[in-house]
Amino acid sequence: MLVGLAAVIFGCKPAAQPPPPTETSLSPAAVRSAYAGSITCQKCHESEYELWSKSHHALAERPVQPQMDQAAFAPPRSFQHGSQTTEVAMAQGRFQVKTPGLSGHAETFAVERVIGHDPLRQFLVAFPGGRLQTLEASYDPNAKNWFDSFGNDDRKPGEWGHWTGRGMNWNMMCAVCHNTRVLKNYDAASDSYHTTMAEPTVSCEACHGPLKAHNTWQVKFGKSGQPDPTVAKLSRAQIVDYCGTCHSRRSDLTGDFLPGENFQDRYNLEMAGTEDYYYSDGQIRDEDYEYASFLGSRMHARGVYCLDCHNPHSYKTILPGNWLCLRCHAVGSTNAPVINPVTHSHHQVFGFDTNGQPVNVDLTTYNSKTVKETGGECVNCHMPQTVYMQRHWRHDHGFTSPDPLLTKQFGIPNACNRCHQDKTTDWALEANEKWYGAKLDGPRRQRAQIFARANAGDASAVTPLLEWLRHEEQPYWQAAAENALAAWSADARVTDALLEKLASTNALVRTKAAQALDAAAQGNEAKIKDALRGALRDPIRSVRLAAAWALRAELKPGDPAAVELEFFLNLNADQPGGQMQLGGLEFSRGQAEAALKHYQTAAKWDAFSAPIQHELAVVYSSLNRPQEAVKALQSAVQLAPNEAQYQFELGLAWNEAGDLAQAQSAFEAAVKLSPNHARAWYNLGLARAAAGQLPAAVEALLRAESADATDARAPFARATILVRQGKLADAQAAAQRAVELQPDFPSARELLRQLSAR
Repeated sequence: MLVGLAAVIFGCKPAAQPPPPTETSLSPAAVRSAYAGSITCQKCHESEYELWSKSHHALAERPVQPQMDQAAFAPPRSFQHGSQTTEVAMAQGRFQVKTPGLSGHAETFAVERVIGHDPLRQFLVAFPGGRLQTLEASYDPNAKNWFDSFGNDDRKPGEWGHWTGRGMNWNMMCAVCHNTRVLKNYDAASDSYHTTMAEPTVSCEACHGPLKAHNTWQVKFGKSGQPDPTVAKLSRAQIVDYCGTCHSRRSDLTGDFLPGENFQDRYNLEMAGTEDYYYSDGQIRDEDYEYASFLGSRMHARGVYCLDCHNPHSYKTILPGNWLCLRCHAVGSTNAPVINPVTHSHHQVFGFDTNGQPVNVDLTTYNSKTVKETGGECVNCHMPQTVYMQRHWRHDHGFTSPDPLLTKQFGIPNACNRCHQDKTTDWALEANEKWYGAKLDGPRRQRAQIFARANAGDASAVTPLLEWLRHEEQPYWQAAAENALAAWSADARVTDALLEKLASTNALVRTKAAQALDAAAQGNEAKIKDALRGALRDPIRSVRLAAAWALRAELKPGDPAAVELEFFLNLNADQPGGQMQLGGLEFSRGQAEAALKHYQTAAKWDAFSAPIQHELAVVYSSLNRPQEAVKALQSAVQLAPNEAQYQFELGLAWNEAGDLAQAQSAFEAAVKLSPNHARAWYNLGLARAAAGQLPAAVEALLRAESADATDARAPFARATILVRQGKLADAQAAAQRAVELQPDFPSARELLRQLSAR
């Protein structure tokens, strides 16, 4: 039977009872009734309102407006993107886009709303079932042209990521961060939405929380001099958390968040530790936003928070260029290292003389885009930019340092070659070594090297990674190490380290420890399950849910942990990934038929996902439907032709279907893609032996032993084939090797006894 690999997105003082796992206990009308609306803030907070009203937050989402949008649609025009053509125009006062729709043919759609302001604007179209979909056709208000936000990725109707697909659904993917207090309100039975919000766009109350009670109190008691009991002053950590709710890549655990709440209690963070989304040194790799990188930075570790650099109402930096950094990194400023921007950067620096002293510059008119020499700006080296959606350049908030050696060793980008694209990595490395010497070979480089080896599957990285986890002080990097160690969670040393971290005082560390223990928890080791059962009572939801998923096979419907887990999974049931997770839960409960329905729904919603096809095959195999398992794995192989594991499992499926020749062919394809795939070599050896290809079978089994010197099955199988060849001395040596590896291997011991007796 195939083995499922379904994934779930996601020690301490225990809570007596987890809070109710509901999106909100209030009706949408009751939620809105607690909000006053941003306009009510203007009278008392005029300067703050003025800054906010012109900010990107205030313009995060809005209805189409002739004065702001007419230039994008008039005069009519068209543009080519990939194999498709899109036309835009105004007709009878409405903004229209003609582009390939779900039918695959050009259809005309009326634009309802606009997302974003500068450097690009995206447009929303109404679809049945309460949906709004985000067009891939986007407008650049600076260049005054249209472009495809997917670039050269020629997406087609029917794909999850096409603008008509669920990957571009506003209700799920956009609404909560572009508006205030959004409740998605998805109805699974009708596959429809009844999405509500307290106020369109990112309003004052998006950050300050509902203020109706504040307004009422101020009218009655505002001149009394008493402190306002309706407004709580948030800590620096709480402010970082509420900024992070939108400025992070994360899974939503509850569907509702209020400023002041704990991020880890409402979301599960995607972060460094694997190379799915981040490079091994912590740099962003995918569209990860700012929060996670900032948590891992030295700035955050020293107590810096968002509003130390950003105005809380305009959201712009409070000083431009290097002047912002030198608020802390100048002589006599703080206890931060003193930096001379000229001598440190080895570049010309606008606004500073050769001694690194500021010259007379009008900061009110300073614009880094108009300054020719920007190589000496701190952010260009320590906050490198990546472009998203073809137009939006964003700074990495990890405050990393460029290290060309990591580029040379592991392909990790460095800021030097990001700018000097005409130069080689060796050129950048030589310059860095000349300027900074031994300073480069410090803990951050060593950490990145260890993580890179672990992410490449190098088991020799486990020991130094465990050592790093043991001595790392930053919780973020402890959690990242746990992510990297998850692949080896069955290793007793790793298990013990992860169990120890389940008692951490940091919720992120506890969450990632519980997630990393998932695979190990599927065994029968009592201490792992006991520790995870304790984590089900953790006061933080992300920890509880990670533990609940790891224990999913033993949770009974109706148990508090099961109810909370099911609520989270149902909250995300409008996406293929959510359906996969629901399928994984049912499958773990032995309900294969129920699991199959979820996986079939996931495949219907995303017909181009290889992982979904793989999970379908797992369920078909468990239901003894081998032909359908073969078909699903063939689809997975077609969608991901370079994935050796899918070829390997296709071979297993062909074997279950009774076609040994096809199985052998798939195993051969697997080892060609992954020459160190031990299980593929082992099964190829068995297939060749069954086909009478004995010398070739022995060769394959030797390759299996070379790839995994700890598995006793390969030398035992080789011994049986050598017996068939009459090579008894070689067979005895192979059987002896199997017994040495696994003393309690009865078949190997019996074969060795028989051979020794001859």
